[in-house]
Amino acid sequence: MARTAPRSATVERVTNETQIKVTLELDAPAGGVVATGHGFLDHMLEQLVRHGAFALSVEGRGDLHIDVHHLAEDTGITLGQAFARALGDKTGIARYADAFMPMDETLAHAVLDFSGRPWISFEPNGFEGSAGGFNVHHLRELLRGFCNHAGVTMHVRVLSGVEVHHVCEAVVKAWARALHEATRVVSDTLPSTKGTL
Repeated sequence: MARTAPRSATVERVTNETQIKVTLELDAPAGGVVATGHGFLDHMLEQLVRHGAFALSVEGRGDLHIDVHHLAEDTGITLGQAFARALGDKTGIARYADAFMPMDETLAHAVLDFSGRPWISFEPNGFEGSAGGFNVHHLRELLRGFCNHAGVTMHVRVLSGVEVHHVCEAVVKAWARALHEATRVVSDTLPSTKGTL
């Protein structure tokens, strides 16, 4: 299967609330620099790199004196833009994937489709509390930003769980594994009967 260009992108987002730079190489070995200024968000992004098995660097800062909300949302937006650019017209990709991820008492399931139609189904009510000031509602904003700007439909289910750290981490690891599988090149054709995604 021929590939005409590297599947990579660098995207910067600068607002009055955040400054973020994402560099993505889908076909490079896992690795990269993660430094957003928020420890738990960094921990989640490190899981994305390791379990997504691609090269990803995320560097940024945000108005953490207010909340981590803006940083999480804008990181998701920038990640989504990087994936959209790196995938181009999406010719040859698997497009669909899902992954289950256990973590102690927690079991998460992520299903995604690089459809071009943004949608996130994830209602985290019932898992209150935070890990390092980061909670499941911040995670939803990270995923929502990603889906809106990558053109991804994603459904996340937490099938069991109690501890918020475990819930967030299992969801991110499931997202990472599904991302890896959905973005693999498996053919020379566009995975759609419409002729576009």
